[in-house]
Amino acid sequence: MNRSGESIFERIRRGRRPGQGRIAERPAAIADNSGSEVPRPPAWMRWLPAAYVVFVLLLETVTPTIWAVSFLLIALPVIAAYTLGPVSVAAVTVFAVVLEGVLAGTPCCTGHNIHQLWANHYVAAYIATGLVGILGVALAAHRRRQERHLVRANSVAEALMRTLLRPVPHQVGHVLAAGLYRSGEVGTMVGGDLYDIRATPDGERAIIGDVRGKGLKAVRTVADILGSFREAVYEQGDLLAVAARMERRLAREAEELPDDELFVTAALIEYDARADRVTIVNHGHIEPVLISEGEVTALTGPPALPLGLGTLADEPPVAYTHRFAHGDVLLLCTDGLIEARDRTGAFYPLLDRLRHRFAGRPAPGPCDVIDFLNTDLPRHTRVFHDDVALLAIAPLRQK
Repeated sequence: MNRSGESIFERIRRGRRPGQGRIAERPAAIADNSGSEVPRPPAWMRWLPAAYVVFVLLLETVTPTIWAVSFLLIALPVIAAYTLGPVSVAAVTVFAVVLEGVLAGTPCCTGHNIHQLWANHYVAAYIATGLVGILGVALAAHRRRQERHLVRANSVAEALMRTLLRPVPHQVGHVLAAGLYRSGEVGTMVGGDLYDIRATPDGERAIIGDVRGKGLKAVRTVADILGSFREAVYEQGDLLAVAARMERRLAREAEELPDDELFVTAALIEYDARADRVTIVNHGHIEPVLISEGEVTALTGPPALPLGLGTLADEPPVAYTHRFAHGDVLLLCTDGLIEARDRTGAFYPLLDRLRHRFAGRPAPGPCDVIDFLNTDLPRHTRVFHDDVALLAIAPLRQK
């Protein structure tokens, strides 16, 4: 919700156009000797060396005049170096030299005189192919080293992100929970979205947030916010006190960087099992979505500026409450979900999709909601341009 009180979902709905799209498939990965996963090249690139050989042979067949078509095979080792390893490139080089000899001096196959096999220009082609092959082997070895280096660096970044965004337990205190994270950067888990949930003496407290920016630059702020949240939720004080402590921590972070425009949109919730009630403090984030008795509703409340911009606010943030009982599911998400576009530019219609899936049906669980969005969102958007974080919770049945 913005400062004028307009719901984020209302703004998205006004700019939405109908349409559906498909997600682009990502290439599979293969494991190297170190156990790291190296992205597999596209199929067309893997088949390019074979296709090039077929092209040369067809050119030899269809060309009406006799000319040294085999000279084109000099480029084959370099073409192979784009996808193959050093040993394979060396084998391709030997194959290219042998094929050049076959094309140069086999009367039965090409009509050339066998004495041309050792003609000066053909010998020069053999030598050139060998030299290019040596270069191709070096390029392939360098490419493999670079790939492994990048994969290891990415693995370290993902390990850091997994440490920050720890797996959501199936049960946390008096609630069932499920979470999902999709990075906006292809092939990584690193991003600027965050979530966490903790069971505290004051109830189950959760946060979902979105740091300004994304990628590695946002990881430091994610670590600070989550660290501050995980400490503050166990101390005495209500949810507003938790938010205030996070506000102070972000202000110190902005001074250290320095960054005058550092902010985090965040929604904090607290579940009171005895009162069947959830308390929400929303700092400029997307409103939580409640699925209750087949109805899907965005829980709007008093607007507040994002964390880090509190000094600009005229009034302090205000907490608001809503009934939250067994059979309900509360969904927290980041803007990467509702702002995902299809091929026509239409935003993902979150509320409409949830109503279509869960209206008039038995009460879903948190895993049901997360699994649905994890499969439905890729059907809508072709490419993810922003991080997506989801956290769903549902009260346990009281005994």
